[in-house]
Amino acid sequence: MTLKELIEQGSYPADDLNCAETILSGANQVYNLGLSRDCLRLAAAFGGGMGTENICGVLTASLMVLGCLFVPERAHKSPEIKEISKELFDLYTKKLGDFICKPLKDKYRTEEKKCYEVVLMGAEILDNIISEEMRKRVKQ
Repeated sequence: MTLKELIEQGSYPADDLNCAETILSGANQVYNLGLSRDCLRLAAAFGGGMGTENICGVLTASLMVLGCLFVPERAHKSPEIKEISKELFDLYTKKLGDFICKPLKDKYRTEEKKCYEVVLMGAEILDNIISEEMRKRVKQ
């Protein structure tokens, strides 16, 4: 199962998690990150663009997931994380038109579904990046 499929099954907004919590919690399930419930709280303040409608919570949580998956020890020993992060920002901007919460909310948010469309598209982007990165690593 992919993260996008998990989201489509209704975990957001039904689980009453914000956008960032949804991505980190869902990725924890789908990609077996092994994060405890306490660790999942790390995403809490990133929803709603860090509560200030700045950088989208879906994007920041996606960066957390990429770090968890592709940084074995620390960033300085994993220079490829910068390229993977840049790819995430580029694909996010290309697909959604922005990575700042306020314009994304203006464009996609509804009272009924909250930021469902952003969460769903962000999950798909993250799934694709992870899938491609895993393929690259298998070839090496």
